[in-house]
Amino acid sequence: MGTVIRNFAFDCADPYELAHFWAKVFDCQVDPEVKPDDEEVAIEPPGGARLYFQRVPEPKSVKNRTHICLQPEVLRDQEVERVGALGATIVADHRDPDGSGWVVMADPEGNEFCVLRSEAERQTTA
Repeated sequence: MGTVIRNFAFDCADPYELAHFWAKVFDCQVDPEVKPDDEEVAIEPPGGARLYFQRVPEPKSVKNRTHICLQPEVLRDQEVERVGALGATIVADHRDPDGSGWVVMADPEGNEFCVLRSEAERQTTA
């Protein structure tokens, strides 16, 4: 008998707002029954793990020990620009002159995630 990942959990101050941010990143919907004062909210990105957001009283204080790595269908730099326009910020830029590398970003509550190269970019620098 195996084990599967049920969801990737985010502790946060505002589950409703953070779920809406990530729903825009993954172009999926938040259940319309969800209300702004709900203590927990989940979204189900197509082809990916369920993301679960739960309200906690304490703010984020240190670097994440785990994080999500995104591999966009578009060019990495286009995705960095797109998620930045949604409210993410760049934490660290590890892009290399040869096109390899990644960008560490943070969602509106400071949770880090990486934007990697697209599959097409990986093939051109392999």
